[in-house]
Amino acid sequence: MTSRRLLLKGALLTGAFAYFTICAPIANAADALKVGILIPGSKSDKGWMESSYDGLTAAQKKYGDKIQVQMIENINYADMDQALTNLAGKNDLVIGVGGQTQASVYKIAKRFPKVHFSIVGGNEGESAPNVAGYDVKQAEIAYVAGVAAAMLSKNGAISYVGGLEIPSIVNAGKEFGKGAKSVNANIKYFENYTGDFDDVAKAKEATLAAIAQGADIHYHILNLGLRGMEQAAKEKGTHIIGSYTDRCGSDPLYVAYSITGTGYQVQYAIDEAVKGTWKAGYKEFGLKMGPEASGMVICGGTPEQKAKLDAVMKDIMSGKITVLKG
Repeated sequence: MTSRRLLLKGALLTGAFAYFTICAPIANAADALKVGILIPGSKSDKGWMESSYDGLTAAQKKYGDKIQVQMIENINYADMDQALTNLAGKNDLVIGVGGQTQASVYKIAKRFPKVHFSIVGGNEGESAPNVAGYDVKQAEIAYVAGVAAAMLSKNGAISYVGGLEIPSIVNAGKEFGKGAKSVNANIKYFENYTGDFDDVAKAKEATLAAIAQGADIHYHILNLGLRGMEQAAKEKGTHIIGSYTDRCGSDPLYVAYSITGTGYQVQYAIDEAVKGTWKAGYKEFGLKMGPEASGMVICGGTPEQKAKLDAVMKDIMSGKITVLKG
């Protein structure tokens, strides 16, 4: 039985964060791989953070007392350096969930050269001998999500809401629109950015604005801000394509899911560390890594819809369809 101890740390830098130790009883703690994981958002956001947390719990179930996990959740950006320093001082492997952790990971990794760091959602660029960056290739699967949205829309209008207006999130939005237009050249596409992955009010406002112009299918790269999109869709009778994990059947509001395997990447980092084969450097995931890493599902979709999605994914993997990075 997994035990959970919540230790509330005092204010660090300009804010406070919650620090968890999550571990199974360990017969010989000295032999356990010590894993620290930073989840800067909420582990119950129905998105990136929750899917990453699901991957962590799957790894715990797989390895039992072979690993000992410490987690920090829900922190301010100003506290990220301190949170990573805390984890690096106690663990063999530190995982930063989200590209927003990347700058701090590279900074702190220099101070802890014997600790391995993995970034879920890492981008190509900076490198370090003890840092691995895992690219989920969100723009790639966003194109496929656009194809699904165009097939599902009854009004011929769709929308996308992103959080921070940074290259990876903007590129995903552009590819979502391109995917939709490959099915219906005349589809109306509304794209908006709230400036914050967790701002519920702004996400709702952006979704309502798109609905007012006819959008009936919505896609997103949000964390807790997704709740605002859900509120708008419920009020107006429209639907959402979810992200990161296939949860078909759990909520009728969702008609499809793009699978962006953030949880798969968490498991991958732990698997490699346990086996002693962990490697630093940039690594692409995406469709070529298989359906656990990246995929698309229409809930209750027809054989024709599935065949179309499969064909599009095959064309992306072959290079017949090219997409932006991110």
